[in-house]
Amino acid sequence: MMELHALRQFVVVARLEHLSRAAEELRVAQPSLSRTIARLESELGTPLFDRSGRLRLNDTGRLFRDYVERSLGELEAGRRAVAEATSEGLGTVRLASETFLTLTGPLAAYKRAHPSVEIELHWSPAEDMARRLRAQDVDLCVASQPIHAEGLESVQLFDEAVGVGTPLGHPLAGRASVSIDELVGQPFVTARKGHWIRRLLDRLFAARGLTPKIVCEVDEPSAIAGLISAGLGVGLVPAFARRSATRPPGAWVAVDSPDCRRTVTLHWGADSHLSAAARLMRTTITSWEWITGEPQEKR
Repeated sequence: MMELHALRQFVVVARLEHLSRAAEELRVAQPSLSRTIARLESELGTPLFDRSGRLRLNDTGRLFRDYVERSLGELEAGRRAVAEATSEGLGTVRLASETFLTLTGPLAAYKRAHPSVEIELHWSPAEDMARRLRAQDVDLCVASQPIHAEGLESVQLFDEAVGVGTPLGHPLAGRASVSIDELVGQPFVTARKGHWIRRLLDRLFAARGLTPKIVCEVDEPSAIAGLISAGLGVGLVPAFARRSATRPPGAWVAVDSPDCRRTVTLHWGADSHLSAAARLMRTTITSWEWITGEPQEKR
């Protein structure tokens, strides 16, 4: 009989494909974790991982992982539904995003309207969002790059141009637009791999057989504008950031490419049982007017 703790441990090992890192995250001894995975494979009668060299989830393991994630997600949804039904409050909403700067307006409005709701914010790269939604690890995800996966529903929030931010006085600062070819050799400040800004930068250059000159990778994308303003280089900056009252001084130049854009989309699991708190959050985000920064009903 499969035990829940073994299935939960398997999901972590499957995600990380690394026993020692999984043991560290789970706070268990690595030999104990190895035995748990071995017992699970023995019970199923087949290996779940390829162990030639680096640990890799095999095809059977991927098939089993998808079922386990959905099953654990349903159990968690049931636990939360019972908690919601037996309490007077609306419960908790769990929101994942690649960046929360874009969401500060609707989040503040939601908290003012529903002060008793606990909001959990989870940073997540886009490639992890479908898995987290299917597993009901989070309720809602906001992505700034496409998520191609089955079992999700979505609403596009807005689509906008992404330009190049430069320090004041930079040779490009007075330009109306700039081409990708003209950006070759420019020092770029950008986010680490996986973030939508970095993916867009790499994709724009790769489409022309080029590689950007990256001089600074940051873990905090909110720091990019400040580092550009300080003169460390140029970088991709969405048009949305130009409306920030606290943005550092600098210039914003349009990029002469139809592909230099981002589309921000809200996703949730098609079969998920969203709590009342999550449904209200979905309504708040989808009804937000992204140009004026107000809910649509207040316009």
